[in-house]
Amino acid sequence: MAAESAPNWTFLTRHAQVLLCIADDPGIRLRDIGERLGITERAAHRIVGELVGDGYLSRERRGRRNHYTIRPQLPLPDPVARDQTVGNLLAVLTGRRSSSPG
Repeated sequence: MAAESAPNWTFLTRHAQVLLCIADDPGIRLRDIGERLGITERAAHRIVGELVGDGYLSRERRGRRNHYTIRPQLPLPDPVARDQTVGNLLAVLTGRRSSSPG
């Protein structure tokens, strides 16, 4: 499919896109997530907060930055894919095996 005819929708939610950014760089700044995804830093902050609040991420302060840890063993919060885990999704999308839980 040519770039000029690409659909204006996406298969992945913003939450999944944020998880991919964090899987790529656990120390990524919210500003950088926003820039990569074309959303505001405030929207990135809200999404990360939701992921932390629901247990999909943990956040640890390291100096002046946050470091995020994904909990790959958790099930996807989607009724159709409930039998799959966050780690399975990230493994498919990144081509890497998920890291150990924690």
